[in-house]
Amino acid sequence: MPSKDKNTANLTVSEALRFKKDRENTYRERALKLFPWICAHCGREFSGKRLRELTVHHKDHNHDNNPPDGSNWELLCIYCHDNEHSRDQVADAYDHEIPDNSSENGGGDTPFAGLGDLLKGKLPE
Repeated sequence: MPSKDKNTANLTVSEALRFKKDRENTYRERALKLFPWICAHCGREFSGKRLRELTVHHKDHNHDNNPPDGSNWELLCIYCHDNEHSRDQVADAYDHEIPDNSSENGGGDTPFAGLGDLLKGKLPE
């Protein structure tokens, strides 16, 4: 990558990071003024240096939706915030339909085939 393109890319990235930080500081500061410094999930209280562990969670996951009344925000500690987003990822992973691997569809084992007969006392011949 030529030097000019690299400098332009670095400038663009730094501008994006600065914009993100400015945006976060704006709604974070407003959220800290609106809400008590308590995690909405675990109830842990924060103050002093530990206040940095309290984050703003967007309920609808849209970081551009920042109403002045804070109705789209909740304060969560970093652990509960990570857990909140992890639960969404797990739910998304389980949201996909599981393929049918039955023998009717041409594949898969049937490890319990004949188990019902065995349980009834019928032994295979």
